[in-house]
Formats: sequence, structure tokens, C-alpha cells
Amino acid sequence: MKDHHDGYRIDRSAFSVVSLDEQDDDGAYWQTKSPEERLRALEYLRRMAYGDAATARLQRVLSVAKLGED
Repeated sequence: MKDHHDGYRIDRSAFSVVSLDEQDDDGAYWQTKSPEERLRALEYLRRMAYGDAATARLQRVLSVAKLGED
């Protein structure tokens, strides 16, 4: 299994703290990336958030609700 870091490194100099009212350019940044690069970044973030559970299958859940008279 590949390491979920896949060579990504955090550039700590690229971070800044701003108010939520300030407009960001995240959309413009991602528009400069190819679809493949965007998907790779998405997969990386998903694995970072969920760890090994990211590769596990979803569990099926079945529940039966009985209809009652109201």
C-alpha cells in the first residue's frame, strides 16, 4: 500500500490568517491545476482526514420502520 503522504509537503510560509470577510483566491489557484492534480490533492486530503478508513468499503445499513396508526 502506498504511503498516504505521496510526497506532499506543507509549505508553512504559504499560510496567513485573515478574516472571513476577505476574499480568497483558492478557486483561481485550483483552476491553474490539471484535473489529475486536483484529484490527487483531493485523494490526499481524504486520506489525511479519514486515515486507513478511507480505503475501506462503506458499511451497508438496513433499518425497518413499522408504520403505526396515528
